[in-house]
Amino acid sequence: METSNRYHHGNLTEALVAATVAIIEERGVEHVSVREAARRVGVSPGAPFRHFATKTALMTAVAEQAMDRLKAAVDAALEAAPAEAPLARLEALGAAYLRWALENPTHFAVISSRTLVDIASSDSIQRANDDVRSIMVQLFKQAQADGTLAPDLDVAHLVLLTRALGYGLARMASDGHFPEWHAADPPSDALPKALKLFMSLLRGKAAPLGAEVP
Repeated sequence: METSNRYHHGNLTEALVAATVAIIEERGVEHVSVREAARRVGVSPGAPFRHFATKTALMTAVAEQAMDRLKAAVDAALEAAPAEAPLARLEALGAAYLRWALENPTHFAVISSRTLVDIASSDSIQRANDDVRSIMVQLFKQAQADGTLAPDLDVAHLVLLTRALGYGLARMASDGHFPEWHAADPPSDALPKALKLFMSLLRGKAAPLGAEVP
């Protein structure tokens, strides 16, 4: 029997996810357990197992929350970017991803894991990933069609390269590698500058880091 009646009509799931995030931030992912999350929200040890049978299921729910929030950030950035400039929209997408990763290190760490999270079991994560990938493909193809990107570049490899750049930069910041590789700027400044340089190279011109690129 639950020791609190505050969590009903689905609220227990949200409370358990929030508790899990707090555990990770305070003590590390190795201390996460379904029972500890239950203790945090004030319910009996058996209550959460109706929602999350395993630690992996609980961590996957955290990853789903992370993806929902990341996708919202990406969608907002694309909404504000100029519709007629595909590479500017691509840069806006990348900048939103990097900014979100810096501002949400716990969620970023969880959604980046393939040992703690069962991505294959989550339709919502897979749909969001497919959606972002499709947007990137479309933007690259539009840039080739309007002449801002060389037509002979392979789009599939461009998507892979761009994803690798964004993910790699975010992981470097998350894992604390910046002091050895780029001590001149904090990650919040260095990441968008690196992205801007990459985008200028795609356009065929390495613009100064502070310059506006159409």
